[in-house]
Amino acid sequence: MTDLRRRMMEDLQLAGYSARTQKSYLDAVRGLAKYYMRSPDLLSEDDVRGFFLHLLKVRKAARSTFTIYLSGIKFFFETTLQRKWSVFGITKPAKSKRLPVVLSRKEVRTLLKSIKNPRVKMALTIIYACGLRLSEGARLKVKDIDSGRKLLWVRDGKGMKDRCVPLPKRPLELLQTHYRLFGAGSEYLFPSGDGHINICTIQTAFRVAVRKSDIGKTATVHTLRHSYATHLLENGEDSATLKEILGHSSITTTNIYLHMTEMLTGRLGKSLNELMSDL
Repeated sequence: MTDLRRRMMEDLQLAGYSARTQKSYLDAVRGLAKYYMRSPDLLSEDDVRGFFLHLLKVRKAARSTFTIYLSGIKFFFETTLQRKWSVFGITKPAKSKRLPVVLSRKEVRTLLKSIKNPRVKMALTIIYACGLRLSEGARLKVKDIDSGRKLLWVRDGKGMKDRCVPLPKRPLELLQTHYRLFGAGSEYLFPSGDGHINICTIQTAFRVAVRKSDIGKTATVHTLRHSYATHLLENGEDSATLKEILGHSSITTTNIYLHMTEMLTGRLGKSLNELMSDL
């Protein structure tokens, strides 16, 4: 490990970033250095600008990928090297215009039932039942469950924020049975070796389940979170409450689900059903 990489890693630790974010940011800077085949501290502002244009025009990087590169490289130059360049002020990832894929409740049940690995199946069940991100569900610990009040604590979520979410009765019962059978003795709800279940294990199993199903949708594990949000809104929950449960920093993000739900279940949906009833 170079002194430069070690210093950036220490800066990230001091800034309170999660281990996962630290790795993503370090990999972003490594990608920049690999592109120019030079140490990143020897690069100019024009070099960085050229790399960002390469990501957008040549590699056509997805918004999420570009955001990681931008954030990691910006942190390196502004925090570790103390270089305040204007390129970081004008460079912004394009706003995504894609609406999230949503599964019906029947489709969720179908996918969960098709997964044979009990740990993966239970992890995905809790991810859906509590609206969790994949990483949040994988690293859940026994101490995060408040069985008496039927609550689940999400520790160090996105932005290193803790939050508390409702844990429905039936998923709690399934989780308790699962832990007695497969997890007793571990601090993790979904143990694997000396740690928690691998994120890739969950992703792979879900991807296979989707491919073998006939739902006809491009779904990922994160689709379960989108579906959870939509199903709650369809059932009458308000977006402000949902914002807290999901851990969104802005109500704007939550309102994406609200707008979709209103279109499907509100006056527009009823009008369309009436107009098309005799087709």
